[in-house]
Amino acid sequence: MKKTEIAIVGGGPAGLGAALSAATMGAQVVLFDRQHNLGGQLVKQTHKFFGSKAQFAGERGIKIAENLAAKVIAHPNIKVLLNSTVLGYYNDKELMFQQGRHDLDIIKADQIVMAAGASEKMLAFPNNDLPGIVGAGAIQTLMHIDGVLPGSNVLVVGSGNIGLIVTYQLMQAGVNVVAIVEAAPRIGGYLVHASKIRRLGVPILTRHSIKTAIGTDRVEKAVIWQLDSQWQGIEGTEQTLAIDTIALAVGLSPCAELLWQANCAIADVPELGGFVAYHNDRYETTSPGILVAGDAAGIEEASAALLEGELAGIFAAQNIGHNFEGAEAIIAKKRAELASLRNGPTGEKIRAGMARLEERGDHQCLNKLG
Repeated sequence: MKKTEIAIVGGGPAGLGAALSAATMGAQVVLFDRQHNLGGQLVKQTHKFFGSKAQFAGERGIKIAENLAAKVIAHPNIKVLLNSTVLGYYNDKELMFQQGRHDLDIIKADQIVMAAGASEKMLAFPNNDLPGIVGAGAIQTLMHIDGVLPGSNVLVVGSGNIGLIVTYQLMQAGVNVVAIVEAAPRIGGYLVHASKIRRLGVPILTRHSIKTAIGTDRVEKAVIWQLDSQWQGIEGTEQTLAIDTIALAVGLSPCAELLWQANCAIADVPELGGFVAYHNDRYETTSPGILVAGDAAGIEEASAALLEGELAGIFAAQNIGHNFEGAEAIIAKKRAELASLRNGPTGEKIRAGMARLEERGDHQCLNKLG
């Protein structure tokens, strides 16, 4: 059995931040990622980040991923295992994993940081299994990783930041975006993104959703309609759009499977994306030695995931005796940066979710396995 001081599941912004901060404090780290490169969702983000200089304002996600990955790979205290899928949690802080097509293996860690990210939510409507109906993240993978256009005429469902950014990226690639439909009464993402798209002539239809998809071998048309105040479709308002692709940008769900297996207390918090592990302000779950960070702890922007990962890495290292003078000042600074990111109207949802999780406490979370 392999052993390490800290095992980190996920090589996105949270996992990279956790690995760097823990290794800098002197801990030995093993970082797992099932992809062939590090960066997670950052490798799909060609837009420039907002915020402060400390949070990479003005830099593109793909460049941020390159810089962070280079630091992680070069660090002597970090061992990176790419193409490695963590399949299960067993016994006391033991992870079963498979690297490529090799045999299954087990690693035991003193501390584990779960930073597995999130998966895309889908939407239920008739014929939603037709080819050409895909998640927005999958479209980003096709374009930015594989160099393949998903289609020629696209309907985007969802006006959060992912939906707005994917729309702009599609247009940059020469794809015709027919419209964006949004079930809520207002746009969910940053207005600066929405204004840019509207200036390019793409209508954003709030209080609208998709009624059905039409097609044989693949999607050929989409029927959209208006929604009333009870989120029900209004008969007689249908519009039929000729499209060959439907991009679903309807949110993300935290990847909590390993946290369930680790017997962590789980709560259903809609504001955080769904099922999340209860954790304290040191990102420690109710299972000793298991920490959580990034989208696995609640859906936010990449900048927040990176900060949470950095903090979780510091706390994991402290838990096994690694520390240095000035660590508390760094912790206070990163906490302040996180609070700043969550300030204002855009952070209202995450603040409400965190308050709901704190109110419930571990005794009010869903029953744990066993």
